[in-house]
Amino acid sequence: MSMQSQIRRKTVRDIAAAKGGEPLVCLTAYDAPMAEIMDPHADVILVGDSVGMVVHGLPSTVGVTMEMMILHGQAVMRGSQQAFVVVDMPFGSYETNADQAFLNAARLMKETGCQAVKIESGAYAAQQIRHLVDRGVPVMGHVGLRPQAINVVGGFKAQGRNDDERQRVMEEAKAAEEAGAFSIVIEGVAEDLAEEITKSVSIPTIGIGASASCDGQILVTHDMLGLFDWTPKFVRKYGGMREEIEKSVKGYADDVRARAFPGSAETYKLTKADDKRLSRLGGDKSGS
Repeated sequence: MSMQSQIRRKTVRDIAAAKGGEPLVCLTAYDAPMAEIMDPHADVILVGDSVGMVVHGLPSTVGVTMEMMILHGQAVMRGSQQAFVVVDMPFGSYETNADQAFLNAARLMKETGCQAVKIESGAYAAQQIRHLVDRGVPVMGHVGLRPQAINVVGGFKAQGRNDDERQRVMEEAKAAEEAGAFSIVIEGVAEDLAEEITKSVSIPTIGIGASASCDGQILVTHDMLGLFDWTPKFVRKYGGMREEIEKSVKGYADDVRARAFPGSAETYKLTKADDKRLSRLGGDKSGS
């Protein structure tokens, strides 16, 4: 039996069982090499629609397509072995009705092999979540700041700053739980609201800009690694990869322009045997 076949991938039960225990470690990934690096350390890998902004340079997540999510989801599944992989359902793929949601969720799961999908849980979402769960699709909800709705709320603004917003976010979280979601992402809300939601629902909450009171945490990996000059307030940079990459690229460019790369170590040379073989071929006038 190979080592790979002995590794058990986490299941929805493992994630649900983390409620109130050791915090879940969650990160985003969009390609196989990054998924392979984080796989031993992450409980959940989210193939987020944030890929539209951090990889494809889109101004928001609204322009992300099903084809993009499938492509990146396939790559992450190839690169990971043990983490629980969730793929975002992009804007426009689930809002119309429950049947649309199921057809697109089923496509994501079939074509990527992921373990679950995530949808942003607006007031309309409970019906879709229940429809999906009843048909065998595990669903992660998402409340608070919902990036797919930035055109309605007027930008990437923290939610729950007044009583009406707090009540709406709480109701959406409870509705997602009651509809059968196995966990909920809470994004961009005040600490006390995140704590209240976490205590009010029986499923794990995963915070991003929502305090340490949640049952787990997630960050966009590119932000955490320091690949961008600007990051949101809630991001802690654990690396300075932008500077390291720029340093490496500059070093390469300098060496190329100075003809210092490639050097002897990176250049193929003929061995004596090769030289003799080529000499014989060159001296053979018969062409045989």
